[in-house]
Amino acid sequence: MSPVRRAVLFAACALTSMAAMAQNALDDIMKAGVIRVAVPTDYPPYGFVGIDMKPQGLDVDMANHIAAKLGVRAELVPVTSTNRVPYLQTRKVDIVVSTLARNAEREKVVDFTTAAYSPFISGVYAPKSVTIKSFDDLVGKSVGVTRGTIEDQELTKVMPQGGKLMRFEDHAATIAALGSGQVPAVGSSQPAVSRLMQQQPKLGIEYKLMLSQSPNFIGIPKGEEKLRVKINDIVTEARKSGDADRLSNKWLGRPTGDIPL
Repeated sequence: MSPVRRAVLFAACALTSMAAMAQNALDDIMKAGVIRVAVPTDYPPYGFVGIDMKPQGLDVDMANHIAAKLGVRAELVPVTSTNRVPYLQTRKVDIVVSTLARNAEREKVVDFTTAAYSPFISGVYAPKSVTIKSFDDLVGKSVGVTRGTIEDQELTKVMPQGGKLMRFEDHAATIAALGSGQVPAVGSSQPAVSRLMQQQPKLGIEYKLMLSQSPNFIGIPKGEEKLRVKINDIVTEARKSGDADRLSNKWLGRPTGDIPL
């Protein structure tokens, strides 16, 4: 056999092997009785380690919900924002439930559910004792923001005359200003403010107004269409049944809202 023909046959066998590997993820999960789910453990309220040293949060609850609907056990795999996609590509995990946004660049290497399971929220937060029901209620108030963030940009657009933006250089300083009472409210992402809500519950910090929202999707290994369809069906059912709203209310203090279904 000529070297060229041998190379062609080798390539054909490799492609056949790759095709056989594709579409097997769901079957492998069901056979093993375990689904390995990438979740955050340092990003409250989506995922963090509780006082019992166990992972908890919205993404953790959704991972467990998916496992329960499949009838398998969830093996939670802690990931960071930088390694969650590589973990999926190298099959260290079966799916990613870790505040993963869907974009064109990621879609080159990862498949996504069509339905989103939760929102990623930036909003105005303040103690319960501070009445803020509309942006007009910011008149006479100083609102802390981190300079150059989307919260800074959005509040600059809607801040009424008589309200004041106090810009800080990083998220820690912004949140510290709220915790110390230097400002009565802040424009912040949910994860940035949630640690203060956990550490100082007596402050009664709560979500007041929406600034921006983007959906979180579940990442699936490229080419695993059977698994993608199954997970998408579970997420869609959770959205329609109210289970997704229940988790969102539990961890974010508001329902899922207008995100893709």
